[in-house]
Amino acid sequence: MASKMLMGDMPELMENILNNLNNEFYTLYSCVLVSRHWCKMSIPILWKDPFSFKQNPLFISKYFSSLGEDEKLSLKECGINVEISKTLFIYARFLKVFHISDLEAKVTKWINLQLLDVDSKSDSDYVQLVQHIIDLLFKLFVENGASLHKLDLLYFYHEINPEIFYSLEQNVQFFSRLQNLSLNISPYFGIETTTTFLRILGKNTTKISDLELHRCFQFYEPQLFNVLIKVIKSQEQLRKFRLSHSIEDKSSMEFHGIILALESQKDSLQEVVVEKCDYSAEFEIMKTCKQLEIFRIWNSDYSKLLKILNNKINTLEIVDSQINASTIVQSLEKFGISLQRLKIESGNEGIRDEFLLFEALKSFCPNITYLSISKIKFSTQFLDLIGKNLQNLQFLTLCYVDWPDNEQVMQFAKILPITLQYLNLRNFLLSSKIDILLNNCNAPLKKLLIHHLGRTNTKALIEFCIRNKTLNYVGVYRERYIKLDDNIRKEVEEYVKLAPYEHIIVNC
Repeated sequence: MASKMLMGDMPELMENILNNLNNEFYTLYSCVLVSRHWCKMSIPILWKDPFSFKQNPLFISKYFSSLGEDEKLSLKECGINVEISKTLFIYARFLKVFHISDLEAKVTKWINLQLLDVDSKSDSDYVQLVQHIIDLLFKLFVENGASLHKLDLLYFYHEINPEIFYSLEQNVQFFSRLQNLSLNISPYFGIETTTTFLRILGKNTTKISDLELHRCFQFYEPQLFNVLIKVIKSQEQLRKFRLSHSIEDKSSMEFHGIILALESQKDSLQEVVVEKCDYSAEFEIMKTCKQLEIFRIWNSDYSKLLKILNNKINTLEIVDSQINASTIVQSLEKFGISLQRLKIESGNEGIRDEFLLFEALKSFCPNITYLSISKIKFSTQFLDLIGKNLQNLQFLTLCYVDWPDNEQVMQFAKILPITLQYLNLRNFLLSSKIDILLNNCNAPLKKLLIHHLGRTNTKALIEFCIRNKTLNYVGVYRERYIKLDDNIRKEVEEYVKLAPYEHIIVNC
């Protein structure tokens, strides 16, 4: 089988393997060099999201092999004398993921490398040059057959060239397979520009399954919102919808029919994220969404939003500066045995009446497999919840928990359920007690995330690995991971793989 894969006789299997390496730039680059067959399969994957890689931006020059003579001349007139050579591939057609902010950042770095005297240009000339290069690339992507899967227009502060609109209308494949769209309606675009862009988008795409709208309600123009509503209604199966606003600006907390448009997606919508939004009667439409199972409320009016949800919610996330447990108890009772994943993250003010939360989870939600909670006191009620009631718990995250003494840490370690595979202790104060926890823990952990590793907890970690034999990864905060003593790293990695915290974190 290995020889067949090497010769390119099993392209579908090989493509699946290579797609799993889509974030591994150097590994993919090595695959390009193996053989002609591997090169043909690796290049499209390597170039589908090139602007997200942390690499030298000089690769941008390869795109310009497709430029016409007039466009090449325009580069020279701007002071850029880049060598443009013929390439084996038309790299622009492979683009699948288009983050406009990543593109702008890479273009800026590329220009700084190409210009002999960057400081000689005025600020306005420099901005115009950046915009010109972005326009050239955008046009190349559209006209060379690229077909996007993901488009992110969150942070872009330049006008879109009218020529690009013409190209988009002539090359309908650019948006035809779009699945993920993140949009920030920026005043820099202007109403007419934004409306034109959305009209073209809505005409050419029906496959969007994940839609994010950020700060789109700061100004109201009927034509703009009418087009945006048509985009939502024209999608065949919208599964995830995220709405982000600014709760400080109460004067513009109107949604102008955008949320009501989700009625057209009531048979497909599965996840909703509401960020920095006040309550509106439009949200009542969520009651008709038959497949809605995941609801995330970030710094919004959670007490009112919870009341509109059906009893099928299996994943609930609430993030706020202060959370009043008494306002969510009734909803937990409603969700009951359906609720499997719960995240309650409070700011400095903590969770008020947290004992009501624990009692509600004990009484109504026995099927929770994922629990992430912050700013709670280490109490008998909490110990009982973890040790006696949540017998299906597999993932547990505790953030900024008040750990009182060694005895209770020991007690906590002993009552962790035998189903627990993932333990995330994002608490600096607990780091000095990790050895106590590990010395008394019998849970079959596969992943453990801690603040840092030192001599004291290293010994306990190794003994836990020897005794437990299930631990595969230990995550450490990136700064601590980078500065980790080489001797400790070598000693620990004989028993378990170390990784930066963010590489193995499991979110709700």
